[in-house]
Amino acid sequence: MEINIILALTIAGITLGIVEGIKPGPLLTMVIRETLSKGRRAGIWTAAAPIFTDGPLIIISLFAANWFSTRPIFLAIISIIGSIFLLKMGIECFSIEPPDSKLDNIDYSKSLKRGILTNLLNPNVYIFWFLIGGPLMASVVDKEPLAPIAYAISFLISIIIVKTTIAYFFDKTRGNISVKTYRIFLSICGVTMIIFAFGFLNQAFILL
Repeated sequence: MEINIILALTIAGITLGIVEGIKPGPLLTMVIRETLSKGRRAGIWTAAAPIFTDGPLIIISLFAANWFSTRPIFLAIISIIGSIFLLKMGIECFSIEPPDSKLDNIDYSKSLKRGILTNLLNPNVYIFWFLIGGPLMASVVDKEPLAPIAYAISFLISIIIVKTTIAYFFDKTRGNISVKTYRIFLSICGVTMIIFAFGFLNQAFILL
């Protein structure tokens, strides 16, 4: 067992997980949106999306990284679909009303579904795993088969913890802000999502 390789990829997974967790993007915006509109539990469910999106992509990327990198049409299609989804969610941010103080009857599974959809329709997730994460894991799998597993687990745990922490912060702030400030926060989320939507469209045109 090559402990040094396992340790190196674990550190890489934690580092990249923290960076991806903090980095502004569609999923982080969705985490904030769901937290502000439905509370901390909704934000945490949304933050758990990488388990269901990145998890399978990690396995696929080990085998399909080279294939996807030479066929940009697939990433372009994902970009277009993702832009439509984000545009819809962004526009909705301008009409969301402040949440009721009683959040007991909310279906939090919808927040998880929105998080999963947001991540699945984000071409950057595919680019990351097929062009960075996949090749990185593939380069050491022959030397130490446990290293890619350590990398994947440490990455997923790190990114979820970071996004959950951000959801917790916004939930704590949510109860102490005025309706006007609350709507400003959600409007910022809406504008951000719309910007990402047009960014995805631009990325699709470049890929095509």
